[in-house]
Amino acid sequence: MRILIVVAAVIALGAGATAYALRAPDAVSVAVEAGPVELSSGRLMFVDEVSGRVASVPLADPSGPRRVSSLSCKRFFASGGQGLCLADASGPLPGATAVFVDRGLAERRRVEVDGVPNRAKLSADGRMASWTTFVTGDSYAQAGTFSTRTAIFDQQTEAYASNIEGTSVSGMKTVNDMNWWGVTFAPDDRTYYATLSTGGKTYLVQGDAVDESAKPLRENAECPSLSPDGKRVAFKKRVAGDGVRPWRQHVLDLTTMVETPLAETRGIDDQVVWLDNDTIAYGLPGEGIWAVRANGEGAPRQLVPHASSPSVVLGQAKG
Repeated sequence: MRILIVVAAVIALGAGATAYALRAPDAVSVAVEAGPVELSSGRLMFVDEVSGRVASVPLADPSGPRRVSSLSCKRFFASGGQGLCLADASGPLPGATAVFVDRGLAERRRVEVDGVPNRAKLSADGRMASWTTFVTGDSYAQAGTFSTRTAIFDQQTEAYASNIEGTSVSGMKTVNDMNWWGVTFAPDDRTYYATLSTGGKTYLVQGDAVDESAKPLRENAECPSLSPDGKRVAFKKRVAGDGVRPWRQHVLDLTTMVETPLAETRGIDDQVVWLDNDTIAYGLPGEGIWAVRANGEGAPRQLVPHASSPSVVLGQAKG
């Protein structure tokens, strides 16, 4: 059942601005300010968990009032001056819709997709897009109990691989239990990193979107996210502990292949994003969006409560 929302309007003094608070039955209150929600530099984009809509706050002051749009998404990612919204499809049967939006969140194109929305990503310039849906099961916690479908879409050439499970992986035989998810793109708009699951194990793989090939780089790595400088990959690693979210976040140096555990010790089931070359952000169910340093030092800090699916706008639009 969806949370019922009561909107209480408050007239703010100065500049004729209007603000309001979104309230849930458990007394959760989120301050919202009037203003357009646009993909502009200096703002952190996310999905507001009270309304289910795309929202933003100043990255310099993420605890302040948020602006909330009319665009509803399960996952949202912004890059290159455009956004990718992965939403539930309308209708009685499970399904998803990948919606591409411009800087003002106006729809540019859409692709109907099978399954339940799970992951969404754009390359730095916005040309390449990928999304993952669950087609059976709804959790990565137990290997072999779920099935995913991951697509890659090139907005410039309109080349569309609706399911990359047929990708040739060096040293591995293609079998029916292969699942792919969590694609993240390199700046060349061709190389990508992703998770491959097969035989009860997960692997970080480096793929080529043009010749549809890949090679495994490391075992026990999921949901990779490439740093802006292209030198490191943040990923979640399965460890003993919480059976529901049995992962810890690490950062892998792609040159030395040395991994660093991060200061966040809670189980994070998310494909993290890089706010810059030194900081990653991620969503934690019921706890909002958090950030932690990428070098393993410091302590996690909350950025935005009652929010998920963070991203910042990087690069220029292409395609």
